[in-house]
Amino acid sequence: MKFIGHLDVMRYFQKLIRRAGIDAAYTEGLHPHMIMSFASPLGIGLTSDAEYADIELNSPISSEEAVRMLNQAGTEEMKVTGFVQIPDGKANKAMTLVAAADYELKFRDSHAPDFDWKEGLSDFFSQPQIFVMKKSKHSEKEVDIRPMIYEWSVSFDVLRLKLAAGSSENLKPGLVMDAYLKQRGMETDPFAYEINRCEIYADIGTDKEKRLVSLYDLGKELL
Repeated sequence: MKFIGHLDVMRYFQKLIRRAGIDAAYTEGLHPHMIMSFASPLGIGLTSDAEYADIELNSPISSEEAVRMLNQAGTEEMKVTGFVQIPDGKANKAMTLVAAADYELKFRDSHAPDFDWKEGLSDFFSQPQIFVMKKSKHSEKEVDIRPMIYEWSVSFDVLRLKLAAGSSENLKPGLVMDAYLKQRGMETDPFAYEINRCEIYADIGTDKEKRLVSLYDLGKELL
């Protein structure tokens, strides 16, 4: 999926669901389309171990049978690993549930700094505030990203991050590393990193305390 755009992935799964014979629900009107959404569309150039799609069904089907039928009808390079039911209600659609995501970031060959970049990470993440210029389609503003960084660790040459994700707050791992390297006096190019998304989480906690659970664990398997 690394170089496949989100719309192409969505079209693939629409065709896959029809080919597998899954009884998906469609919108009404002159141009009905399958009721399906992705929890957090993956950007071009990123890999992922945790992609979630939300579809509405007309007829019940067991999780085991759904996974079997979908993988039988699909390509070997893109496997469905689970099929669970999430609670009913508009507020529980996959896209609105997303609150955080895990990432792994490492430098591509020949793009790593010429110094040990891991040495200054503790000081960087211990700062109470980390301001960056965050760009959107229509504006650019200075934002404190420190509250959006929930966890971090480094092992060998891989930086692992748990970051805010979703519609209200969303932080890209590349922006975090850019901010760190800028404080070290180094600029990077847009293709310096290899980034893998490892998991996506929903927040089922309270206003005072977060409680993050993977989207898969939020649902239940159908028998």
